[in-house]
Parts: sequence; structure tokens; C-alpha cells
Amino acid sequence: MPEGPQVSVILPTYNERASLETLYPALAEAVRALSAELVVVDDGSPDGTAAFARSRQTPLPTRVVERPGKMGLASAVLAGFAAARGDLLVVMDADGSHPASSVPALVHAVDAGGAEFALGSRWVPGGSAPGLTFGRRLISAGAAILARPLVSTVHDPMSGFFALRRTVLARAQLAPIGYKIGLEILVKCRPRPIVEVPIVFRPRVAGESKLGRSEVVQYARHVVRLYGWRVFGSRRASSTR
Repeated sequence: MPEGPQVSVILPTYNERASLETLYPALAEAVRALSAELVVVDDGSPDGTAAFARSRQTPLPTRVVERPGKMGLASAVLAGFAAARGDLLVVMDADGSHPASSVPALVHAVDAGGAEFALGSRWVPGGSAPGLTFGRRLISAGAAILARPLVSTVHDPMSGFFALRRTVLARAQLAPIGYKIGLEILVKCRPRPIVEVPIVFRPRVAGESKLGRSEVVQYARHVVRLYGWRVFGSRRASSTR
């Protein structure tokens, strides 16, 4: 039997066909030297995102997980993890804001650099965020302040662009709400060391941002739950070892 891919790129989507048309060839080029697959998790997009993704098999093999409706970005990533065949997992947005060209650097940081978690960071030297509007920048800064005590050594805990080995996920039961699955993994799985790879966060290729009031509220609830887990859940986990 042929060996499976080494790297699985997880791409949650909802109405992302237009941006995926641009992202797919860029991603295929970026990972052409790797043994890689693309795992698209689509939440019932009416614009045909799933059908388009399924038709893309060359040069980057693509698997599609279809869900009946909008069930949240974090749960989509978990579904992608479950469907992925690779040992090394990469998570990125489908809107083109995360540069496909940075995927190899994230993979290298984990595969050869000894990191357990590699984060695409906007706020380390060499990184920037021209794709953030002033309002989004304020929201991102406020969200980072709320999470800072949980991940004090990380410059960009709000980043949704990261890579890790599958084995890291086995350290805790993940139950995120909202869209910051990376923060959930950082807090509960405690990967060490963490490497932040500078990225340029660009404006989305097409469509509109899905960040709204409900997502902000869910994020706040998520952070409160993580503080509770840090105080109570991790102690229970330690007491059972």
C-alpha cells in the first residue's frame, strides 16, 4: 500500500470558492517538495466551495469533509484533524490572508527545527498585518490582552495559522467554542518549545470577514472557560497522573 502524506493542511471553509481558486495553486506550489494533502472542511457553502475543492486533485491531493451547516471554525478544525492522514498538521484560513508560501517554514520548524508548535506570527520581527483594518486591529489587540496571562510567552496568540504534530493533540481533550482553536491547543496541550514564524497577514482575496458580534462573545466565553480549566481542570488532570 502507498504511504500516506506526511503533512495535512486543514482548511475550514464557508463560501470560499472565489478565494480557494487563488489559494489552491499557491498552496500546491508551496508544498510541492513535501508529501502533503489538503483537507477542506466545508460547512454547507451555497457557493459550491465543496464541489470546487473536490475537483482539485492535481497537483495537491484534496479531501473534502462536508458538514450540513455553519457549525463553527474551531469544530471544523477538529473535524479536519480527525480526517487528516498526515502526522504533521497545518491549520490556515481559506480567505488568502495567511500566505501559502509560509507553510514550508512552519512545517520545517516542527519537522526539523524541534518545535512542538509553530505559529505564523504577525507581531514578531519580519511579520506585519496590512490585512487588518483599524477596527480589526483593535479587536485583535483586546483579545490578545485577555489571553495574555494564559500564554504569556507568545507574541501572537490570536493567530489561526499554525503547525504541530498530531501527538501533541493527545495531551488533552479539546472542546473549543468560537474560532480560536490555536489558543485552546496552546493552553491545554502546552506544547514546548513554541516557534513563531513571521508572516505578512494580507487582505482577504474575496468575500467578507465572518468576524461579528457573536464571534466576539464566543471568544470571551472561550477565554473564561480556559481560565477555569487552567485553575481547576489542569489540577484535576495532574491529580490523576
